[in-house]
Amino acid sequence: MKKLMATTIAVAVIAPAAMAQTPDLQRGERLEKLQFPAVTMELKGWTKFGNGKVYTLPIKAGQRVKIDFTTKSQFAFLAIFDLAAPDDEAIFGTDENGQTFETTAKQDATWLIRPYYSKASPRRGLGAPYSILVEPQAASTAPAPTAPATPAPAPAKDSEPAPLFPLRK
Repeated sequence: MKKLMATTIAVAVIAPAAMAQTPDLQRGERLEKLQFPAVTMELKGWTKFGNGKVYTLPIKAGQRVKIDFTTKSQFAFLAIFDLAAPDDEAIFGTDENGQTFETTAKQDATWLIRPYYSKASPRRGLGAPYSILVEPQAASTAPAPTAPATPAPAPAKDSEPAPLFPLRK
């Protein structure tokens, strides 16, 4: 009886952690599991309506990485999610943050890297080619420079709605 109870408790503790690391794939998506690269790794593919590849990348605390997303389409984007995070918010998205994501991991994590083709934008075609560069960076020993204080953003005009997808730069 004690052995059964101990097993039940162990499963109850381990199962949520394992489930947090399993990505929810959209219909038709294929998962490719990556290892943290020793040198720059290039991922090439084609985004389609849920029929493209998505990638998982394990990151260790203290690892520094730079991810560049390149595409010729103005309707293809990249989102990066932390699978251990309790919410479904992306930690990075090219639609809001630009084409390059560079960070040092604060804790061990598994990231879901999802290139996608926007369904909300008027466009032609069913997808777009992309390239993703995953570059390990040397960990810096010097303290990071502090960014100058930025002024608060101006209040939005009530007469003009914000664009759903901002223009690319």
